[in-house]
Amino acid sequence: MSLRNGLAVAAGVLAADQLSKWWVLEGLRLPEIGRVPLLDLGFAGMDFAMVWNRGVTFGLLAGDAPWHRVLLAVLALAVVGFLLRWLARAENRLTVVALGAVIGGAVGNVIDRLRFGAVVDFIDTWLAGWHWYVFNVADAAIVLGVVALMGDALFRPGQTGKKTP
Repeated sequence: MSLRNGLAVAAGVLAADQLSKWWVLEGLRLPEIGRVPLLDLGFAGMDFAMVWNRGVTFGLLAGDAPWHRVLLAVLALAVVGFLLRWLARAENRLTVVALGAVIGGAVGNVIDRLRFGAVVDFIDTWLAGWHWYVFNVADAAIVLGVVALMGDALFRPGQTGKKTP
């Protein structure tokens, strides 16, 4: 049951991610316009800004060689394989949803990497002139999923009386 529910979450995240990227590239045509202001509170705001991320999180390990994007995609898919095993054994709803979010986000970014040679990032948030890294729906799902997994691990009520083998 946990595998089916987690895969449903992953499919939803993947669909939202790929649809948002399609809209940014084909509907809004953000690569041509570069930036679209969304919210400006004077001290904080959010824009759509086109960035092709050739690395992993925060642009780390960036490279332009064709083998580079394949290597990063293979590594991401290996992590997805590990997460699928974890998902099949998940014991609570929060873990199932969090793992599904991470899996769906990772697959969404792998699709970009193989299709475009880079990940489509477009959400730019800022506070007092300081800009956070530009990200996408998949990145947000991955970060929120990891935060949920960490919170679950740190704050889940302990099981007393059970010994782990």
